[in-house]
Amino acid sequence: MRRGIAVSAETMRSWLHELGWEWKRAKVTAKDDDPDRVRKLARIRLAVEQLRAGAALFFADEVDINLLPKVGYQWMPKGEQVKVLTPGTNEKRYLAGALDLTTGTFTHCVWYRKQTGLFLELLDTLDQTHPVPRFTHLTVVVDNAKLHKAKKVQQWLAAHPRFELLYLPTYCPDANPIERAFGDVHDKCTRNHTRKRIWHLVGDVQRHLRVNGPWRYALSELYYTPEVTEAVEALKTADSSLAALSQLAA
Repeated sequence: MRRGIAVSAETMRSWLHELGWEWKRAKVTAKDDDPDRVRKLARIRLAVEQLRAGAALFFADEVDINLLPKVGYQWMPKGEQVKVLTPGTNEKRYLAGALDLTTGTFTHCVWYRKQTGLFLELLDTLDQTHPVPRFTHLTVVVDNAKLHKAKKVQQWLAAHPRFELLYLPTYCPDANPIERAFGDVHDKCTRNHTRKRIWHLVGDVQRHLRVNGPWRYALSELYYTPEVTEAVEALKTADSSLAALSQLAA
């Protein structure tokens, strides 16, 4: 209209489709501006590249399981629309998971609340499922949530020296492959579900994790940008220099 030409909404829609545009929901995201972003990504990538026999690396996080269905797209007969009933009163459970990047296996536990104890139980489970002497070093990559940095977690790590935590950049979920596995949980279990009892829904999720793996996901392209690659090489040089100084001191 600024040029004095009247165009119908249908014509405009057709033109936008021809240009490759489509009508869809926006995605809510946070600003990925951690000043230590490159170094954190480089440290994680280096840990992956230096995995050896007796070591394992996990990406961990938590996800809500809601009795209130997560509504989304699914295949339906033309002219019909699936109706998803609300449960009346919503109930929640919280699942903590750890994805082994090498094997694609998924270790998990479920709690009533999203607390430090949930993460500690996940660490205890990893400690039991990856015993000494077969595993001498276990690296767990997590985000910057408070329950991952709590005092009790630091105390647990001090008592279990074969464990190491690495932290993702702030507000950078694309750097965590477990998010893709959680997306699969929503696709297969929680989206448009018809369960009326929370324990039935939790059972669906646990069965899915037990039966439908492994989830072998590669690191995202975020880990392979030129600046991260440069930082990885700098870390390797620094580690080599430190090792040489240690040998001289010995």
